[in-house]
Amino acid sequence: MAPAHPALIFDHIGMTYANGTQAISDVSFQVSPGEFVSVVGPSGCGKSTLLRIASGLIRHSFGSVTVEEDKIGYVFQDATLLDWRTVEQNVQLPAELHGIARPEREKLAQDAINLVGLSGFEKHYPKSLSGGMKMRTSLARTLTLKPSLFLFDEPFGAVDEITREHLNEETQRLFNQERFAGLFITHSIGEAVFMSTRVLVMSARPGRIVASFDIPFEYPRNPDLRFDPAFAELCAEVSAALRSAY
Repeated sequence: MAPAHPALIFDHIGMTYANGTQAISDVSFQVSPGEFVSVVGPSGCGKSTLLRIASGLIRHSFGSVTVEEDKIGYVFQDATLLDWRTVEQNVQLPAELHGIARPEREKLAQDAINLVGLSGFEKHYPKSLSGGMKMRTSLARTLTLKPSLFLFDEPFGAVDEITREHLNEETQRLFNQERFAGLFITHSIGEAVFMSTRVLVMSARPGRIVASFDIPFEYPRNPDLRFDPAFAELCAEVSAALRSAY
């Protein structure tokens, strides 16, 4: 089988903001369908800048970006739900904005709600949801248009550790099922290794890619993988690369 054509290509990307801050320098990598690539690095190294460039929210200063997919999903650090809309209404919002007829968008939303394990909570409002359930709703909302490229900006950083682990497991299950191209920003080495097919380490600002690790574990990944000596050894290698990046 021929390799999948990359969904996202960064080619010697650089970014300097108007105030003179150089966020990233000479970053090159690509993400293909069926790849889940996580990026770890020091705070302020430009990880989130990469996502904003990939999504078209900001324009890079140097190099070139190729995005082959027209369906991009973006999961933000905050769930960003509309308080006056129920779970199902929040999840339907992207399809509604795209002018999809009500019967079809209701089906798309229900399928997404089922995928993230929120069946039975369709009529609930965000104020009655836990932090983890809000993030599941955000994931479901992004899934409605079946994106080919998924961008995750530290989406689970604000929830407790156990909830975060559950969301990691849900997300890698969704990836295993849908096989989209995923670019995931995180500060957690364990999260990156558990979720990904590849982990990239960035240096301190201006951010550069200083290390790349292929993750050998097969999907679906059992939660007990976190206690495997091979998992711990790989996390230690990523951690060492990250420490040297400061």
